[in-house]
Amino acid sequence: MFNNGLDPSVFGLSASGWVPPRATELLPQVLLVEDNPRLLSSLEALLKSRGLTLSSAVDGRDAMRQLGERVFDLVILDLGLPDVSGHAVMDFMNARQMDANVIVTSGETGIDAAIGALQRGAFDYLRKPYSPAALFNTIDNALKQRRLLTENKAIAVQLERSEAKYRSLVDSSPDIIFMLNHEGHITIINNRVNQLLGFSSEELIGQHYSALVFGEDQKRAHYAFKEGWTRFSLTRNIELRLKSRHADCEVRTFSIELVGISYNRPGETSGATAELFEVHGTYGVARDITERMKADQLISYQAYHDILTDLPNRVLFRDRLNLAVLQAKRNGAELALMFIDLDRFKLVNDTLGHAVGDVLLQQAALRLKACLRRGDTLARLGGDEFTVVLPELAGRQDAVLVAEKFLEGLRQPFELAGQTIHISASIGIAIYPADGETIDELISNSDIAMYHTKAEGKDGHSFFERAMLDASSQKIEIEHGLHMALERGELEMYYQPQIDVSTQKVVGAEALMRWNHPVRGVLSAGEFLPYAEESGQIIAISDWMLEAICLDLLAWNRLGGEPVRLSLNLSPQYLDRGDFYSKLSKTLTHHHIDPMQIEVEVTENICIRNPKTAIEQLEKLCQLGVRVAIDDFGTGYSSLSYLHRFPVHTLKIDRSFVVEIRDDQTQFPVVLAIISIAKGLGLSLVAEGVETLTQLRYLENSGCNVMQGYYYHKPLQQTRILELIREQAG
Repeated sequence: MFNNGLDPSVFGLSASGWVPPRATELLPQVLLVEDNPRLLSSLEALLKSRGLTLSSAVDGRDAMRQLGERVFDLVILDLGLPDVSGHAVMDFMNARQMDANVIVTSGETGIDAAIGALQRGAFDYLRKPYSPAALFNTIDNALKQRRLLTENKAIAVQLERSEAKYRSLVDSSPDIIFMLNHEGHITIINNRVNQLLGFSSEELIGQHYSALVFGEDQKRAHYAFKEGWTRFSLTRNIELRLKSRHADCEVRTFSIELVGISYNRPGETSGATAELFEVHGTYGVARDITERMKADQLISYQAYHDILTDLPNRVLFRDRLNLAVLQAKRNGAELALMFIDLDRFKLVNDTLGHAVGDVLLQQAALRLKACLRRGDTLARLGGDEFTVVLPELAGRQDAVLVAEKFLEGLRQPFELAGQTIHISASIGIAIYPADGETIDELISNSDIAMYHTKAEGKDGHSFFERAMLDASSQKIEIEHGLHMALERGELEMYYQPQIDVSTQKVVGAEALMRWNHPVRGVLSAGEFLPYAEESGQIIAISDWMLEAICLDLLAWNRLGGEPVRLSLNLSPQYLDRGDFYSKLSKTLTHHHIDPMQIEVEVTENICIRNPKTAIEQLEKLCQLGVRVAIDDFGTGYSSLSYLHRFPVHTLKIDRSFVVEIRDDQTQFPVVLAIISIAKGLGLSLVAEGVETLTQLRYLENSGCNVMQGYYYHKPLQQTRILELIREQAG
């Protein structure tokens, strides 16, 4: 039999009441817990012929119900269940002291799931997909261990009843079982000692236990075996290293459970003192925990180190930083904390794949490590972020020298996947105690300094300054405020009319977002959208914008007259998401708006940085009937080739070129070139930022007939542009 009975009280029943029955006494009872029907069916078919009685559960609650109703020898448990986690099922079993062995299966690649399972007493952990052989072997070992442990308990109970029976069973134990006399000499020891340590039981009989104990553990062993007994403590556990004759390991570690065998001196009464109490022998069970300790050490190491780069991780880094701060405080010294972020790493990851990105991180870590001084700590926080602790700082120049070494080392080309890759780094530096007296302040301020370096052009280092903190606080305030702005309805669309100078009529309007900030007043898009793009809120804001402009456009159309085209600026992130076309199409269909009334404005940099994706998205928009305009043409990485490749209808002359027009007698070559390109390619033209009559005349005479700017109108709220369209329609 593989099971012990469960205590019925855990189910709310008395000891004399119902006890969970066993369906079959001869076959091991196995519960399969798997929510994937196909995997469960395959597992049942695989184990059907293994001489097991199988039961199955498709979720955690079903598993706990069956565990409460029946006794099982083995549970094969999937961690990722739909209702409760596998960890919760193990907690349920542990709380009720159910002694079934548990084999955990999981598709998770992280170490946390395995650690959680092992900490809860799992017999083993199999990562999906696993081979049938591995499963069979693990099941056999689990059932074998369970059987042997049960037999081991029976041996202990029957030890004094039958020496012969005891010997046959003891020798089959997975543990070393022994007895010592009052002098510590071995009187009985099973043959397991030969398999585990290479000593025969015959040669050890009569030997003192110290012959097996590793030298450094002799003192602890003497106390445990000889001096530590009292009337109130006749059992104890100790971990000792024992000598081994096996070539692969000179020392193995054992967990040893000791039981003192005592007697009372003649004439002792029940109230006798401890002086009349003597231990005349010891019974012990020694379990080999060498492999378990190695596994624990590995798990512990991985808990404090980054698996990819083998550097200290965030947990160990904080511990070492805290220690360095305490030492610096005690010695009245300074230390530097560097926050390092690799520039252009995301581009490598996206273009060459994560496998190449991982190799790049490993090689970058080696280069950074080679620049460290003795006593410095380099850690990887995650992604492409590293931190460095520089203790015992003589001055800021020390930090500068190390930072320059880092930058120079990373500037050297990397040869990966048959390609030469160039990267750089942005480094932020915070000094203790000037820039923070706690580790959280130092980490935060070095991070702020790193982002300042990125904003200044990357590939460099910056020391933290208080002014950076003000800018960072403003950024955090705006990002938080944007979350609330959507909920409170603080965002509003303004529209700047586009005028046909030949008819003086409104032919279009550019949609411009404004934020009615409760404290700072009306903010233009340039004051908050960059923060929205950086924080990822631009997606939700753009979704809101689509709905808002369609509702406003419906109101325009109800006024009658010639339809007015509405232009909207598109964030690169929104285009890259790939579902913009679907969202726009659904919104236009829902509000019954003609796609020809919509013109999407993109910057030329969108077209250049990811041309394949951009072409696919823009062509789908054109098929829908939406027009495409290139905004700020000529201000970025201009390339005439993309105008042939991309489905473009309109070029917009940027305000920076228009503002230079101060008289209509001078030639302005860039403006003339843009107009010429548009005419040559048959594209429409819109001039932005027209503020003077001189600018209007020059552009009109040069061939640009549609303009927007303060000369005609500032951006208008919906009510004002409705009045303008109503006047034009009337």
